[in-house]
Amino acid sequence: MTRQVLIIPDLHGRPDLLRAALHQYPDAHYLCLGDAIDRGPRSMPVVETLMDLHRAGRATLLMGNHERMMQEGVKYYRQYLGTHDLGDYRRAMEGFQWWMRAGGETVRAELGSLTLEKFPPLLEEYLGVLRRVVYVTADGEIHDHPPSHPSVLVSHAAPPVKHPQHPNPLSAALWLRPFEGPFPLPEGVTYSVHGHTPVPIPCRLGRHLYLDLGAYDTGRLAIAEVNVHGLPTVTVLCGRGDPTRGRKYARFGEPVPVRPVDLPGAPPR
Repeated sequence: MTRQVLIIPDLHGRPDLLRAALHQYPDAHYLCLGDAIDRGPRSMPVVETLMDLHRAGRATLLMGNHERMMQEGVKYYRQYLGTHDLGDYRRAMEGFQWWMRAGGETVRAELGSLTLEKFPPLLEEYLGVLRRVVYVTADGEIHDHPPSHPSVLVSHAAPPVKHPQHPNPLSAALWLRPFEGPFPLPEGVTYSVHGHTPVPIPCRLGRHLYLDLGAYDTGRLAIAEVNVHGLPTVTVLCGRGDPTRGRKYARFGEPVPVRPVDLPGAPPR
């Protein structure tokens, strides 16, 4: 049986948009591109819902650069607990502040208090299940490596390539912007799908599709249904927010057709 796989880009603390996606597609498998946390007002309910879906086998969760920044302090703090090396503690504190400056402060404000010493178990569990790059085949199965038959590559920011600033391709997949390409695709991959770089409307640049509409700010969430043999069907959920803020995002490539769905409380289009 073919499984319906829906790709959801950067939620950034918008559980209302995630719930709307679940309502629209109650039987789908969700492939989330990362950056579920930070910036928006309610990161924890987003993570709770994603982890419930993951435990039920209904979601595959990818790491975004914001999860990577959150991971840095936790990783070195756990290391410090074993080594008691103050160098590890310093790296933990530096990593924690890196995340705070980049958006983690919104999670701390949401929780009222947040330290590495009392780091929320749910967030640590969430970090433990995140993958970086996956490949989706026509049957809806999700693979960690390019399969022998046609597939769609999915990662947070870019395909995994070697780059001067990111020698590790799996790191490049979390950080690179479209203008830092070109990004060759493995044999058999028909196209790739990413978030990370906000765009006013979903667009295609070569064989790469970009979906991040700045949902935490604009209230617009793009959802792409994987289609290995052609471009995906893209639905844009229109919820509470200011869609005019999307005008500041870079325009590049070619727009792809979308189906807009107005949610309760959405401003008029």
